[in-house]
Amino acid sequence: NEVEDIIRQLEHRISRLEGVLHLEKMITESGGKIFATNGKRADFHATMKKCKEAGGSIATPRNPGENDAILYFVKSFNTYAYLGIKESLIPSKFQFLDGTQLTYTNWYLHEPSGKGEE
Repeated sequence: NEVEDIIRQLEHRISRLEGVLHLEKMITESGGKIFATNGKRADFHATMKKCKEAGGSIATPRNPGENDAILYFVKSFNTYAYLGIKESLIPSKFQFLDGTQLTYTNWYLHEPSGKGEE
């Protein structure tokens, strides 16, 4: 069937592209989610815009595997990563950008410290 051949060809092309992106350390996966980066530095708002343009959202680690996927980029590019987390109206309490409560964190002791650099 012609449609099945086209689908197989597209699947093959996607697989090759994913392989290249893995080799270039631009993409990784965890729990069925794909985490990606362009490897460029940007401010928080530019990062959010790029994520939206790509059809995704800024990373919000919800378990150790997703946290490790984000750390993969931090270590590979020797840089920081923005997360989709913000301080709530209650000082020293944090939430996801959509206002839902955090259910997973992996911060160092006494972090975030509230010094405006988190």
